[in-house]
Amino acid sequence: MAARLIVVDDEPDLRAMIAEYLGNHGFAVRGVANGRELDAQLADDLPDLLILDVNMPGEDGFAIARRMRAHNAMPILMLTAADTVVDRVVGLEIGADDYLTKPFDLRELLARVRAILRRASRPSVGVPAAKVPGPSESRIEPGSKVRFGHLLLDLHAHQLVTSDGTELALTTPEFNLLAAFARHPNRVLSREQLLELAHDRADEVFDRSIDIRIARIRRKVEQDPANPRMIKTVRGAGYIFVPAKP
Repeated sequence: MAARLIVVDDEPDLRAMIAEYLGNHGFAVRGVANGRELDAQLADDLPDLLILDVNMPGEDGFAIARRMRAHNAMPILMLTAADTVVDRVVGLEIGADDYLTKPFDLRELLARVRAILRRASRPSVGVPAAKVPGPSESRIEPGSKVRFGHLLLDLHAHQLVTSDGTELALTTPEFNLLAAFARHPNRVLSREQLLELAHDRADEVFDRSIDIRIARIRRKVEQDPANPRMIKTVRGAGYIFVPAKP
């Protein structure tokens, strides 16, 4: 079955060009001009990937991405006309999976779409112990659940749930990072190791995006994200997951 994509861009010629190109490469693509039209499409069905322009009149792409992230974890690729670190950081902090600067080569767009969908379809985050050796690692069987404070991370179902079973929206990169920490508790992991463990090394643009993603998952699992007790920063070294004692 073809992966379903929605392109949100106020430029009709660009929407049509993207839809035609990606459609010729096996994707089912719909195009909309703004957030209102997107909402109408989402009422019928959620896509496998949202391609979202940043600079649009009215509700811009950042605002739309925030709304999407409040309710679901569908992958988002953001299109921006400004090649600035600020736009990258804002997009990643909101929860986008990747970004692409306009003007772009359609072949690069295709490569990034495929990379995001590959990450989203990976069934698990498992890395041989030799990658990050150490006696403090826990052997976690597939399907087991790991506690992050008052939340449980289900490694088999790819879910983060509260004590009453309510599922919290979690993007694939966020799940991958939490799973990496869960599989290597009480061990300092560098940004490089986290990129490897979360299967993001091939697709990441800059290592500091790990800091942004960790800030996002802290807001979900920590009672006080400004003073984290589980996912701690080790200055000059990386991060460490310290499970709460039973």
